[in-house]
Amino acid sequence: MDTPTLRQLRTFLAAVERGSITEAARSQNLTQPAASQQLRELERILGVRLLDRAEGRVMATAAGNAILAPARRAQAAVEELVSAAATFRSGETGRVRLGTGATACIHLLPPVLTAAKARMPGLEILVAIGNTPDVLRRVEEGHLDAGFVTMPRTLSRALTTATRQRDGLAALVPAGSPGEGALTPAQLAAMPLILYESGGDTRGVVDAWFRKAGLAPRPIMELGSVEAIKVLVGSGLGASVLPCLALGSSTPGTERRPLRPETSRELGLVLRKEKVRDRGLRVLTEALEAVA
Repeated sequence: MDTPTLRQLRTFLAAVERGSITEAARSQNLTQPAASQQLRELERILGVRLLDRAEGRVMATAAGNAILAPARRAQAAVEELVSAAATFRSGETGRVRLGTGATACIHLLPPVLTAAKARMPGLEILVAIGNTPDVLRRVEEGHLDAGFVTMPRTLSRALTTATRQRDGLAALVPAGSPGEGALTPAQLAAMPLILYESGGDTRGVVDAWFRKAGLAPRPIMELGSVEAIKVLVGSGLGASVLPCLALGSSTPGTERRPLRPETSRELGLVLRKEKVRDRGLRVLTEALEAVA
């Protein structure tokens, strides 16, 4: 079914307001025949007569009067739409839907969001928390604009990275643990281990570090929260291997020790290859790089 166009409604409103199709055509930068054709087409689509002539003037019929208010609302809605789009076109306003893990959300994003908002006060950043596979799936499906995640071994062909950075891993042991200096896989494997849940990309890096030494870690606990692991280590229940990003501030009852050999994970801002990198996304990317 055909529906009226905005141009037809504007011509109709102009004809009623000016009482003349000729004047309506002039106001819309149309010829008189073109304006008349638009009005005839509008009447055909709606199936009713909208205009009558009386004493040399054009005036609305009862049906015409009935559609005046909806036509004006439609015109106002389009003007509001144009105005809303203009704020984005000028770069004053924007929105980025970002997916990331809980660790990055707690320890990295606060200064990033502060820096991004300082550069672009009208930028709205919506943050969703999830594991890397879930975040990447939502980015690929278009439900998120970007994901700041631990990089997997391979990316889907539909995805690319806007920025990458290294995040070292370190041991977290109860305060007063024997020895000092860097810890080897064998030394850590001899301790009760509290590790991040299996299946995650960060846990994969930890398992690979032990595997290179011919060892397979057997944790006494596996948790999905790095913050919970830190508290449990602080309670003296075991040791862990965690991203340095999560160890920026000390946890009571713990001490941080380097690993020997060193290892790290790679973090990246991932987005769809065809994603338009508008000003909001560029500001967020640059804020991540600056904080890193």
